[in-house]
Amino acid sequence: MTKFFHFLTLGLLALGASSCSKSPTENSTSENTTAPALVTGADQTEKYLPYLKGKRIGMLVNHSSTIDGKPSVDVLLASGIQVTKIFGPEHGFRGNASNGAHVGDEIDETTGIPIISLYGKKKKPSKEDMADIDLMIFDVQDVGVRFYTKIITLRDVMEACAENNVELILLDRPNPHAYMIDGPILDMKLKSGVGQFPIPIAYGMTIGEFAQMVNGEGWMTNNLKCKLNVIKMANYTHDTPYVLPVYPSPNLNTPQSVMLYPSLCLFEGTILNHGRGTYMPFTILGAPALKGTYEFSYTPVGIPGMSETPLYQNEVCYGLDLRGYDVEQLRNSRQLNLSWLMELYKAYPDKEKFFDFTQSRQIGNFDKLAGTTELKQQIIAGIPEAEIRKTWEPGLKAFKVMREKYLLYP
Repeated sequence: MTKFFHFLTLGLLALGASSCSKSPTENSTSENTTAPALVTGADQTEKYLPYLKGKRIGMLVNHSSTIDGKPSVDVLLASGIQVTKIFGPEHGFRGNASNGAHVGDEIDETTGIPIISLYGKKKKPSKEDMADIDLMIFDVQDVGVRFYTKIITLRDVMEACAENNVELILLDRPNPHAYMIDGPILDMKLKSGVGQFPIPIAYGMTIGEFAQMVNGEGWMTNNLKCKLNVIKMANYTHDTPYVLPVYPSPNLNTPQSVMLYPSLCLFEGTILNHGRGTYMPFTILGAPALKGTYEFSYTPVGIPGMSETPLYQNEVCYGLDLRGYDVEQLRNSRQLNLSWLMELYKAYPDKEKFFDFTQSRQIGNFDKLAGTTELKQQIIAGIPEAEIRKTWEPGLKAFKVMREKYLLYP
């Protein structure tokens, strides 16, 4: 664990930020304790380590890439595997870069291996980067949401492998939201850094299954195909509950935040703070203008490695505290929660500014996050949620049919 995550854990304990009753190290597959334990692709080393022997290995990994609880790079090196290069996604190889922050190339202090950032000047490995690589490994924890950038990095790495005739081994991991297929399909006119594929907000696939979809649907330049080998998980289904043993990024730092993320990330396109600048991101929502409407309050501050300059820094925000929300309601409904967005829009006094992302200095405009221009207009018009969902149904139906071709798990 990095110094950042040690510091973060202390902060969480001090503030009592997590209200989830499960331990973050629980990886339960069922309430039945006799059920076989879930085993990730990475932990099944017998399926891929022999194949790596004698090859020069590149690795797209971060702090979530572990084998039996140890950094996968260290395990491979200890097993006599030649790792020549590490590629780092958003938040960096060690996972301590802030959301959206550009990350530079460096040398890993622990191993001396060069680290090439894919969230800085370049988005995919160059021909020169791939010159001393015989085989690439992709192993990062995804969260199964369209605007989480790991699937974009996956496509870019697959494309580099296809261009340079390098095989990609993907070590599959659970999607904590695999039970959910919901939200509008991305209108490709709104393609951006937070959405590159014509899929819903929550797409109900593991990252290994999604890699197969990238190949099969021709989502790489010139319809390239990557030589792909997915190391499947054992004892996993799309309904398997899974609490991440390592939090995937600095601002997804509790089980509660991970479960609320598909619904709350839309607020990054609004005038509301969603917990950045606290140790409780993606579990609370607020703004100074909601004083008098809500009793719950908090004050965002600059936190290195999380949010250095959060929206409403050092201002008291008033709004919703969702740390105690029962996330089993999301699992039972298999749907995003739109009620918070609809409620807070109605409550916000200056509605002209609610969806003005230029005022909020946040990740990007609401339409690009939602994947459609319609949702914003539906919220403004006060369209009931059931009617909004009806407009998603044709796209979701077609996506589910396409998705079936690439599934690896029941």
